[in-house]
Amino acid sequence: MPLALYALTAGAFGIGVTEFVIMGLLIEVGADFGVSISAAGLLISGYALGVVVGAPIMTIATGKWPRKTVLLVLMAVFTLGNAACAIAPDYWSLMAARVLTAFAHGTFFGVGSVVATTLVAPNKKASAIAVMFTGLTVANILGVPFGTWLGQGYGWRSTFAAVTLVGLVAFAIIAFFVPKDKAPPVASNLRNDLAVLARPQVLMGLLTTVLGWVGVFAVFTYIAPILIRISGFSDSAVSPILLVFGGGLVVGNLLGGRLADRWLIPALLGSLLTLSAVLLLMTFAAHNQIAIVMFVALLGAAAFATVPPLQMWVLEKADGAGQSLASSFNIAAFNLGNAIGAWLGGFVIDHGPGLGAVPWVAALVPFAAAAVAAVAIHSDRRRRLTVVAAE
Repeated sequence: MPLALYALTAGAFGIGVTEFVIMGLLIEVGADFGVSISAAGLLISGYALGVVVGAPIMTIATGKWPRKTVLLVLMAVFTLGNAACAIAPDYWSLMAARVLTAFAHGTFFGVGSVVATTLVAPNKKASAIAVMFTGLTVANILGVPFGTWLGQGYGWRSTFAAVTLVGLVAFAIIAFFVPKDKAPPVASNLRNDLAVLARPQVLMGLLTTVLGWVGVFAVFTYIAPILIRISGFSDSAVSPILLVFGGGLVVGNLLGGRLADRWLIPALLGSLLTLSAVLLLMTFAAHNQIAIVMFVALLGAAAFATVPPLQMWVLEKADGAGQSLASSFNIAAFNLGNAIGAWLGGFVIDHGPGLGAVPWVAALVPFAAAAVAAVAIHSDRRRRLTVVAAE
């Protein structure tokens, strides 16, 4: 893999730390600004909505720019946003800074996915996407625990100051290693780009992504209560177990990329069905401490094994200038799935069968995602056969 690809990984690492590190600093932020922990938790929701809204806006706004320029501008927005977080004087200023930072997220991963596929041979495209997303997985293993430790020991502002430095380094690495576009960018036409998004296959791909990640975050959002209240672990044991989850993310991400390079459709359907099975079996594994630790690792692996095939599938169904917009929308779809998943898990706990039922309820959603994908694949094959017959 070329060095330019690892430059994209560096940017993904910084963005991943910014997205997730706030989860470990809610108490410190709430105490500093005099707000409740639930109000501090809205900083997570604000970021997710910023990704969903910002992805199409930033992609459309930068559609006629060279892709390297787009990546550098996005890293600049990311860096300035984190600097604003570090010096935010009040809660709403921090919220605004988080939303500003989130605007860079979806387009960076969307455009970065397109750039990554241009840096490698055709049979390595999904693996290239997986390498870029490795930055996100490593952020969960190393960046988030370190950022949490730093924020708890030296104040939460120090964490955002450190991420600002990461942004500066990533900006320099991208500027130095990512090559300029080999050809002028394809002229972006908003009407044509939106027409690409309106294609049934692209819409089905986006829906599949949303459903797949509803299942992941329905459980992951409440993994700590599951480990403590059902599995019987102490509070202090949760962080080490989450490191196991992070290790699973890395393995699943790289494995999903390799499988998608060889057999995209089987990798897509197989990863979603595997995720559904893992979530279902977690219902029973939660009552045994050894088993649940194993299934936390399997959940991480199964979850991120879906990412490269989901992203690659949407890229294949879009083409030309519409690829960047479709890719960015798919990143927004991941985050929309995160938000809906957190709501679904909470609904099951408060109004449904309860905490112990969250995994099996969550398992139904990626199964539905696999069904949507199967319908889309079948209809696409029928359409192709009709075209061939007409010729």
